[in-house]
Amino acid sequence: MKRILVVDDEGAIRSLYKMELEDAGFEVETAGSGKEALVSLESFKPDLVTLDIKMPGMGGLEVLREIRKHAKDLPVILCSAYGEYKQDLSSWASDAYIVKSSDVAELVKTVKNLLEERN
Repeated sequence: MKRILVVDDEGAIRSLYKMELEDAGFEVETAGSGKEALVSLESFKPDLVTLDIKMPGMGGLEVLREIRKHAKDLPVILCSAYGEYKQDLSSWASDAYIVKSSDVAELVKTVKNLLEERN
């Protein structure tokens, strides 16, 4: 079973993504901050990370830079309520970019596609 780490400071988003991704057949762990995410990367060893961009403290782009230092091939999907981050060059280090929505079908589809590409 593929493992997904969902990183978002909003509990409702973490719960929604966790539920939908588990329903799609994935094992899911969540993290509520960038620092928590970096700890989970070591202990949970995910196959893919969904990463919120705007978080207090360590933001998603900073977490992405840390991930790329240690796990260059780990697929990362940036998730944001703001489309303008798509133009930020720092976000280009991710494998995909999704604008948050209550309809998570695009997220689940993107997760499946990225994991299939890695196999």
